[in-house]
Amino acid sequence: MFDLPYDHGPHDLRTLPLPDGLTIAVLAPHPDDFDAIGLTLRHFHRHGATIHLAVLTTGASGVEDGYQGASTDEEKGALREKEQQASCAFFGLPPERITFLKLPPDEGGNPRLDDANHARIRDYLAARKPQLVFMPHGNDSNVTHQRTYALFRAVAQAEQWTMWALLNQDAKTLRIRTDLYLPFDDADAAWKAELLRLHRSQHQRNLNTRGKGFDERVLDINRKAGAALDASFAEIFEVERFG
Repeated sequence: MFDLPYDHGPHDLRTLPLPDGLTIAVLAPHPDDFDAIGLTLRHFHRHGATIHLAVLTTGASGVEDGYQGASTDEEKGALREKEQQASCAFFGLPPERITFLKLPPDEGGNPRLDDANHARIRDYLAARKPQLVFMPHGNDSNVTHQRTYALFRAVAQAEQWTMWALLNQDAKTLRIRTDLYLPFDDADAAWKAELLRLHRSQHQRNLNTRGKGFDERVLDINRKAGAALDASFAEIFEVERFG
């Protein structure tokens, strides 16, 4: 098994020796959650890791009515899928490594915690056998983020898999322990901002509702995290070991 420091750091990800043949799965609750940790994923990508992305939901509720003519959930979901494909192309992730699971939602629009959705997550991970799995922290006010973690945890424990979960900070994370972090500078921030702006529907919605773009919102979180780590910006993670 690939080992990570497990003494609750914080540890700089750049100092970790990375083995050959590392496989990573990203469980993204919505289109754009991959991009929230884009620099960490780019670090692993540049060191030869094979990265697979599963987008669990369509994210249709995040698109304003009428944006680019989209009014139905199907139209909004298709729009967000295209945005994710565009951002992954910019990142350099091969299209065959992207899977849109479209887990059936409950009446609240969040993925069900049922046998069918557990099986979809189990089958996805079993086919790829990752050593590392990235997802937002379960301690989050966003219900879909909570359920992504809950689905993964239940499956990993039931299957008795040996792997590491890296739980990332998000705008709605309520509490997180910084075990690992990826510091970055202004040049990296500019690259990440361009990646984030490819989610055009989210960028415009943030401008309309918050007065700042999607890129600024995410980078503000990274800037605050970096300040506690003597860095300009940082993506931070809590580590959980399974198996």
